Amino acid sequence: MPADLCFSLKQARRLALAAQGFSGRQPPTLVKASHVNRLIERLGVLQIDSVNALVRSHYLPLFSRLGQYSPVLLEHAAWSQGRRRSLFEYWGHEASLLPMALYPLLRWRMARAQQGQGIYAQMARFGREQQAVIQRVLKTVVQQGALGAGSLSTREERAGPWWDWSDEKHALEWLFAAGLVTVAGRRGFERLYDLPERVIPDAILNTQVSEAEAQRGLLLHSATALGVGTEKDLRDYFRLDPADSRIRVAELVEAGQLLNCRVQDWKQPAYCLPAPTVPRKVPASALLSPFDSLIWERSRTERLFDFRYRLEIYTPQHKRVYGYYVLPFLHNECIAARVDLRAERAHSRLAVHAVHEEAPGLDEEGMQALAVNLRQMADWLGLQQVQLNCQRPSADRLRSAMIGLDVGR
Repeated sequence: MPADLCFSLKQARRLALAAQGFSGRQPPTLVKASHVNRLIERLGVLQIDSVNALVRSHYLPLFSRLGQYSPVLLEHAAWSQGRRRSLFEYWGHEASLLPMALYPLLRWRMARAQQGQGIYAQMARFGREQQAVIQRVLKTVVQQGALGAGSLSTREERAGPWWDWSDEKHALEWLFAAGLVTVAGRRGFERLYDLPERVIPDAILNTQVSEAEAQRGLLLHSATALGVGTEKDLRDYFRLDPADSRIRVAELVEAGQLLNCRVQDWKQPAYCLPAPTVPRKVPASALLSPFDSLIWERSRTERLFDFRYRLEIYTPQHKRVYGYYVLPFLHNECIAARVDLRAERAHSRLAVHAVHEEAPGLDEEGMQALAVNLRQMADWLGLQQVQLNCQRPSADRLRSAMIGLDVGR
């Protein structure tokens, strides 16, 4: 492999941050639909998660990059009827919102799901054994249009893991994975399912792409969104199969669409798009969703930022190290702190339960930037107050920075 294209760790971080939409420039004063669509097209995917301790995760990456935008812009892009819809839901990186242009690149995954491949074993077994239920549910969708699982269930729904779903919910999720239904909208957080031909534009729906071409396309999207990455980094972005990914990466390198490169201290070879441009500096500051595409691949986050992050939502409280819903704080090309946040809507306050600085710590400018980000997040969420519940020394410094902001309000 040629060794002439090498990046220092600092250069790799800058490539990654720029590729992920962190420019360090001031966000637009008025965020428009065009800003939202351009950013999502760059990222390629927004991961959806049901946890609502702060705000649902798919809203946060846009706030981290664009500042105080209206969530309605994302909702229109994802679930409106007609021309304003520019996104669709499917399994991208977990459950995801994706640009409509990627729909043809995921048809092969839907076809595999119909064969019981690439899905949970229990769902695959349901697909083999319960076709009568599946066909009955599909017929109902054909006849009635967009509907949720609750309106189909023959038993009372119970909250719990996916294997507690009713047969009808299982059927809808199998149909969704197989591409025979798609998400037409949401009622609250409940998916409403309809036929793809009623939701996806004809030009998109009728575009035919071979499996190999689609996988190469997804890997090129990954490379665009990551800046530089190992084969595993590229494949993880859209959760491709390792065997498929290795073949397609080799094809892209052979075609000159990906370049071999090396990154300081990385054990594995890396790849990037041709003619990479390393920014001189990326002085962005942002609170990051736990499911942000900059950090969702934990081993990559450790390699890039020397930052070990684990979600502790499902960890018993007495075993948590940092907190229930912890947002990493990006500042001046480093993950500089972790902040455990909760939106206490009944009291109209953003509660800061813990602040943990990462070595070497935040200087005064960094602490001021964190205070500004918290104040902006509270304003974006429509919360009046930022309340610091943390007793650590870091919180005392943050409290002083917050007082300065509140005086100016």
